[in-house]
Amino acid sequence: MAENKKISIVSKAVIVPFILITSLFALWGLANDMTNPMVRGFQKVLELTNTQASLVQLAFYGGYFTMAIPAALFVNKYSYKKGVLLGLALYAAGALLFWPAAAKESYGFFLTALYILTFGLAFLETTSNPYILSMGAEETATQRLNFAQMFNPMGSILGLLIAQNFVLGSLRSDDTTPDGTPIYDTLEESAKAMIRTSDLEIIRNPYVILGLVVAVFFVLISVMKMPQNKHQEAKVNFSDSVKRLWKQPKFVYGVVAQAFYVGAQIMCWTYVYQYAETLGIDAKSAVWYGLAGYIVFLIGRMIGTALMSKIDSGKLLMFFGFGGMLTLVGAIFLPGMLGIYSLIATSLFMSIMFPTIYGIALEGQGEDAKFGAAFLVMAIVGGALLPYLQGYMLDFGGVGYEDITFLGASEMRFSFVLSFLCLFVVALYGRTVYKKYHTQ
Repeated sequence: MAENKKISIVSKAVIVPFILITSLFALWGLANDMTNPMVRGFQKVLELTNTQASLVQLAFYGGYFTMAIPAALFVNKYSYKKGVLLGLALYAAGALLFWPAAAKESYGFFLTALYILTFGLAFLETTSNPYILSMGAEETATQRLNFAQMFNPMGSILGLLIAQNFVLGSLRSDDTTPDGTPIYDTLEESAKAMIRTSDLEIIRNPYVILGLVVAVFFVLISVMKMPQNKHQEAKVNFSDSVKRLWKQPKFVYGVVAQAFYVGAQIMCWTYVYQYAETLGIDAKSAVWYGLAGYIVFLIGRMIGTALMSKIDSGKLLMFFGFGGMLTLVGAIFLPGMLGIYSLIATSLFMSIMFPTIYGIALEGQGEDAKFGAAFLVMAIVGGALLPYLQGYMLDFGGVGYEDITFLGASEMRFSFVLSFLCLFVVALYGRTVYKKYHTQ
């Protein structure tokens, strides 16, 4: 009897297009995680409350919710390639709008620029994820997507390093006296205005450069011959497709789980900086803790991708969900630096969640995958709503992070109970999928 031939994750015929599309995962990771520490930057420069500052995330991830279905409709009418190109165009436009936003010194203008930028990211994620799934055998689709998604935290790490070295470390509004008193808060309005202008230009520059880099990718992909999966890129009636999708519990629960996962990720990655501040760590140094989280995340993604060939994906998702819940308990209740180390460790368990939920929910959807992908991208709105809720919790006792306590934990620490509940939903989805569908 002949041995079964091992199915390759990516065939040589599509390796160059696969590399180009995979590189986009790094590009939107860069935008996502250059933006997370910017919440703190905007808060300092523009003297915002926690709730007001969290509007950065509301604008950023709200763009995904707004544009995911239009992106899927566009791809359905045209092609994955044209969807990618339009996404890159919107991404570049939003990034370049940071120039006039800084000139106007308008928080609303910055939020609008981020909103448009994420229109582009919504197109890219709605298109690129199913595009990667389509570039080979369905048996290796989830593994292929996990591999491509490994480049997302690489972009995240780069974005964080840019934020640290070219933004947060250079903001004069964050300067303090030797005893730790914020200098910016004590200045006259005319002196504040000069610093505000300078700091907003510092925030502007990396986005403008990023917009130019994205434009280069637009040119590269526009001239490259890209593969087509005729089955998955076939024209599909939108309403019929949606009806089929929403009759499948595995898909519906996947969308819900994705929303809670993204909320947990963004809360953990956004508020690690404020958590560090409660431990007496300055903004520039706090970035190292955010960076550690991304490195742990990347390591977890590599480990998870390797384990996926041996362990059922639903079962693995369940184990990682429970592991993340355990580290979040540590983040809430462990004293001193042990708490932030436990928060960082949560990234290890979150690492496989997005692509694994995505792959499980879209498994076997065929031509409906493009619209299924849209709903899974819309679920990223969890990254807008839940951090806003956490910011609201942090403002309960005032603008500080340790004004009041819950169960012996400061409001900063206790607010991560939201992330704990989110990962419980993910773990429950993994268990349900494993027990009911036995995914591979």
